Amino acid sequence: MLADNALILVSILKAPRDLEIARLLGWYRIPMRSAPKVVAVDYVAFYQTAAFGDAKWRIEYLAEIRGVELTTRSELLRDEQEHPFANQAYYKIQLSPLVPLEKALLAGRWKRITFFYTWGEYLKRAETIDDLILAEEDRAGLWRALKERSSYAYHTTEDFAQELSPEVLAAVLGLSNAWKIRPKISSD
Repeated sequence: MLADNALILVSILKAPRDLEIARLLGWYRIPMRSAPKVVAVDYVAFYQTAAFGDAKWRIEYLAEIRGVELTTRSELLRDEQEHPFANQAYYKIQLSPLVPLEKALLAGRWKRITFFYTWGEYLKRAETIDDLILAEEDRAGLWRALKERSSYAYHTTEDFAQELSPEVLAAVLGLSNAWKIRPKISSD
């Protein structure tokens, strides 16, 4: 059951293939270069673009976020190794099975949506996408929640390795005695 205080990221699905990946493989990708500042939210609601034909300009599905990792596009889409963005960083968002909304939320005056945040209570009572926009009095709570969640760190393998002590890194990598600091040889 969706809690009233569940933090939801409304996110764009550019093509039906992206919906199939989310539905069948259980993940969604966001390029780091265009990602919202905080992706550590409770749920993601998917906005379908004009590429969806008769199902365009609406939100039909919601999924709980189970985890986030940083990777490259080429790792996510192995059949696109030559893509211009193949080596760029992407968030891979692990999802629960997609849940169809009781009633699709159609775009009113909004058609060009990328990312925005809302609360569970707004999604539960919304009739259109416009109804997901927070009232002024609810924005302070949203900013507090985003600030708190922005403290969650997303690490690449290199970042993680730099934070480990040499002793722990050596143990993890199976390099006995590799952590010992060797004296600097002077060239005097």
